Amino acid sequence: MPNITFQSPTMHRDKTVYAIAGNTKTILGLADEHQIPIPFECRDGNCGSCLIEVKSLEKKPSMGMSLTEKEKARLKELQKITPEELQNAEVNDLPPRYRLACQFIARDQDVIVRFPGTPGGSF
Repeated sequence: MPNITFQSPTMHRDKTVYAIAGNTKTILGLADEHQIPIPFECRDGNCGSCLIEVKSLEKKPSMGMSLTEKEKARLKELQKITPEELQNAEVNDLPPRYRLACQFIARDQDVIVRFPGTPGGSF
């Protein structure tokens, strides 16, 4: 149902894919399926190498996507989530800007997923 647009300096152009309703693949799994080169090392939320930036394209308020405990810890370690963003995600169901591609599952919302192209690279 959502369209996921991938952007990276390592790609010649943006690529938009359609995430099928009920599909519970992570963004990393969806990228693999469509040969989109998101870098990763562990696929389990431990290393943070698959860091992505997510931006909603919807006019309606963004929906929070549950953060796993591993993802929270890694984003804190990488200094990619503030205490306020963490509270907004947990209490107000508002998504943070940065996620881990191996943990993030898109909801029914069109988004842009940006990634740097190198494991743990900066934006």
